[in-house]
Amino acid sequence: MGRRGRLSFSSEQLYFVTTAIVNHARVFTEDRLCDVLVENIKHYRNRYQFKIYGYVIMPSHFHWIVEVEPSLGLVSDVMRDIKKYAAWDVMDLLEKENRHALLRMFRAEAGALDDQKRKFWMDRFDDEVIRNVGMLRTKLEYIHNNPVQAGFVVTPEEYKYSSARSYVLGDHSVMEVFTDWQ
Repeated sequence: MGRRGRLSFSSEQLYFVTTAIVNHARVFTEDRLCDVLVENIKHYRNRYQFKIYGYVIMPSHFHWIVEVEPSLGLVSDVMRDIKKYAAWDVMDLLEKENRHALLRMFRAEAGALDDQKRKFWMDRFDDEVIRNVGMLRTKLEYIHNNPVQAGFVVTPEEYKYSSARSYVLGDHSVMEVFTDWQ
């Protein structure tokens, strides 16, 4: 990817990704639970060296725009690891806090799966290759407006777990976002 508005879309490295919790359960409603996901993303950013162009963590799902370095890991590798370890960490926290109703639901969702005792995320994630700057802007606007559309905030930058804060306020305190592409 180029700098200062000269993006190169010659290879499939930049993705709009969405993933959701089973049954659209509202888990990410408290800072400590959102922070578990954030810490997992940060950990795997160090391992896979991806860039985050935008994100939002909603109660039952998250969206982000991520640029992967294919020689270090594909988007499927990144998502596999983030989903797996964030799920373990979130469920461990829920167990410590005796959140039995959610835990029962995650156990029930695992059902007859041979290799799982609990199921936190839906099986797959949706990804769409970002093909041009216009598409990047459209997806970023969608991400940033998610909390506004849900009625959580009036303006996108008010929502703590959104990259709108990075773009509008220059606030990268939750997660570092690559904004230098504009």
